[in-house]
Amino acid sequence: MACEKKDNNVKITYRPIGVIHTPFTEAVGMPIQPTGAYKVKGTVEVQPEFVEGLKDLDGFSHIILLYHFHRVKEVSLSVTPFLDSQARGLFATRAPRRPNPIGLSIVSLLSIEGNVLYVENIDVLDGTPLLDIKPYVPAFDQRSNTRVGWLEEVKHGVREKRSDDRFR
Repeated sequence: MACEKKDNNVKITYRPIGVIHTPFTEAVGMPIQPTGAYKVKGTVEVQPEFVEGLKDLDGFSHIILLYHFHRVKEVSLSVTPFLDSQARGLFATRAPRRPNPIGLSIVSLLSIEGNVLYVENIDVLDGTPLLDIKPYVPAFDQRSNTRVGWLEEVKHGVREKRSDDRFR
């Protein structure tokens, strides 16, 4: 990562630590969240120089993948999400057309062999650059008394909903 300060602007550059492989070669028709990708298997190939960082990860049942939406071509601050027919503010959605197109998915970790993680319930496009891996820890990550805003009315459809071409 490079971080430079220039005239009160910060330039941030990340480099991928690996690549995510899934059965999804096109965005259209794929699940929109990991809960809709039940039993879908994939692999996460970590570059050899980062393998040491995988030590002790095999003790976790779930991991958080942070990745770059590499096919996003534009930013939209107002989007119509897959689960709704009304335009919403980008930051009230998980739509990919973001100023920093970073995605996250919580997936099941099945096993690790060398630099390859075998995962399940993955909703990511094949060939997606991996930025980081973090362990999912319920004591850190689960919250009670939450609100989900506009999603309260439509969240039940997430398992069946599939992507279309609205974010190409």
